[in-house]
Amino acid sequence: MNVLKVAILGAESTGKSTLTAALAARYDTAWVPEYLREFVETHARVPFEDDQPGIARTQLAREAALAPSARRLLFCDTTPLMTAVYSDIYWGRVPPALDALALAHDYAVTMVAAPDGPWIPDGLQRESAQMRRRVHEALLARLRRQGIDYSLLTGDLQQRLAQAAPVLARLL
Repeated sequence: MNVLKVAILGAESTGKSTLTAALAARYDTAWVPEYLREFVETHARVPFEDDQPGIARTQLAREAALAPSARRLLFCDTTPLMTAVYSDIYWGRVPPALDALALAHDYAVTMVAAPDGPWIPDGLQRESAQMRRRVHEALLARLRRQGIDYSLLTGDLQQRLAQAAPVLARLL
């Protein structure tokens, strides 16, 4: 059986991880946590520009590792495309190796968590509500440039799960 990958994207503090875990539980399948969070905790710092391609490659490697344990759907808490968005914002460019990974966005469905909930600081990984809005706008612009259709999920967790259900039903 083919596993269909579902990309869950969004700026910092938009509930991506909570949403991804809830979707995986609802559909009784695996999900891939965001590697960036682990990177920041392990290294006790935010990434440098040179770290970005490796972060994206590790995220993809974890998708590949978890795919065999997934049941029909594999929910992915972020993708290389999101890493490219951050690279562009923080350094004004995207390294070619990272851009190639972002351009190869091969997910059956892409969902974007809206920045409509409260902004909650989270140590080194979260900057500000203003940066969250900037990242969100940059993400939508990148998706449009790449011609990637997406569903914008808004509201609380239950509302987002309800909005995701028909999208996933069409996929299945």
